[in-house]
Amino acid sequence: MIHELSIAFQTDKRAADYIALAKLVNQYAFDAVTVYCDAPYHPSYGPLLLMAPYIEHARLGAAAISPSRMHPIDIAAQAALLADVAQAGTYIGLARGAWLEDHGIHEDKPAVQSIREAAEVVMRLLAGESGYDGEVYKLADHVKAPYPLPDERIPLLIGTWGKRLCAVAGEIADEVKVGGSANPDIVPVIQGYIAAGEQQAGRSVGTVGVVIGAVSVIDEDREQARAAARRSVAMYLPVIAGLDPTLEIEPDLLVRIQRLVEQDDLDSAAALISDELLERFAFAGNAADIIAHCERLFEAGARRVEFGTPHGLQSAEGIRILGKQVLPALALWQQ
Repeated sequence: MIHELSIAFQTDKRAADYIALAKLVNQYAFDAVTVYCDAPYHPSYGPLLLMAPYIEHARLGAAAISPSRMHPIDIAAQAALLADVAQAGTYIGLARGAWLEDHGIHEDKPAVQSIREAAEVVMRLLAGESGYDGEVYKLADHVKAPYPLPDERIPLLIGTWGKRLCAVAGEIADEVKVGGSANPDIVPVIQGYIAAGEQQAGRSVGTVGVVIGAVSVIDEDREQARAAARRSVAMYLPVIAGLDPTLEIEPDLLVRIQRLVEQDDLDSAAALISDELLERFAFAGNAADIIAHCERLFEAGARRVEFGTPHGLQSAEGIRILGKQVLPALALWQQ
């Protein structure tokens, strides 16, 4: 199996910053460059289109877009435009999304069916087909893509921790991303969920790759990096921890962390996160720490590891350490 390493960015930047980041990451051997699509930040495709002219070797994609936030006809149109300028290819990422209700985005259809149908609509439009009659989405028979289509099928990623959506991904997707996790133990669990769908669709088990992505803080000063990562993890741990069936965490601990975060006392919240718990939800430390962590994930069966924001105590320095030290050390895994 060829293993991959990618880097992901939050979409909270000025246009010039996206371009500068693209120029920086293009110096290194990342296999993919991802941007998030979290509300209320910039939707993914604007930043990706700004970055595309400057990224020569890595494929580009969004991990991941909620169809509740962007209609599948718009996802297809934006994906086609990105494919026209992405120099090393692209991919489409779909997910249910998080914190939607906080931003007035309401889901009125079952999430699993919505994702399945959204993927079908996008792929039909990009293949030049017309019309669609689903439970969630309906296109009139004459509706088809009026823009130039990609020369090749664009791979599909589905972001989820859930058994049912993993099974859907096993039927129709190329990758599943488990966002907010750095836990090797979750990989075989997700592979088992995916396998049910692969078998249902007559695909070989292992066809769909597992992507593990989480907060990353890398610095020569490993203790400062880990302290910063704890503060970042504290903000989403109470939401994510309950999704991981391999963990046993006292519910009271998560309640206490959540209360402290709401009180804007991140240092106290971070102090409650043990080294073991940190390792399950972040890439944190110096280059040697990150290399060993990635090797554990690859040995567990992950196909791709994605380093998420903020990357370092200073973002650019973290990216440079990844590019100059971590990627070369893991090159044998990428062959």
